[in-house]
Amino acid sequence: MPLQNRVLPTSEIVAIDARGTLTGNRGIIHGPDKQLSNKRWSHHAWICCVLDWQGRKRDVMSGRKWTELFFLDEATAFAARHRPCGYCRPEAYQAFKTAWQDAFEGNAGAKQMDQVLHAERVDPRSRSQKTYWAEAKALPTGAMCRQKGKIYLVTEEVVRPFSVGGYGPSKTAPEGNVEVLTPPSMVKVLSAGFMPQLHATAFST
Repeated sequence: MPLQNRVLPTSEIVAIDARGTLTGNRGIIHGPDKQLSNKRWSHHAWICCVLDWQGRKRDVMSGRKWTELFFLDEATAFAARHRPCGYCRPEAYQAFKTAWQDAFEGNAGAKQMDQVLHAERVDPRSRSQKTYWAEAKALPTGAMCRQKGKIYLVTEEVVRPFSVGGYGPSKTAPEGNVEVLTPPSMVKVLSAGFMPQLHATAFST
């Protein structure tokens, strides 16, 4: 029985067998039985991390330090409001921070970025993920959107349908506005030149 630890672009955490390419956390949100509690974060530093860190091994959800979550790739993590970890992914974090500062024209550290991202995460009344509308063709590579119930990854003016196992064949980006899952600040960072780590299927024909 799979644990409930796979994060979707909608920020939902589900129990599925498919593996991801990145891990990460939002703090401790599981109990001794390895089941998630009702809360979906315990701090504002939502991060995405490498799967293999110095060859260390540990049982998932085995301790009370953090709850291991998993993502298909970094575009999925961004849509779910997770930024690169500065500890295990220092190069990605620094590139993200530089793009953030270029996008917002000012210095910002992890705490400041997390404050902005947290304000873009959840609608306080509906408790659902905050989204907004924008033209699909104006979105940068790495952004994720939804149209008619289907989720898509944007890559160079085309889109690829998302699934928990990877992306489907590319298709022309839809005309007009789509519901954007990637938060505004992340879209600005992507537009400023940050290239997220994408699943291999994002480059298939």
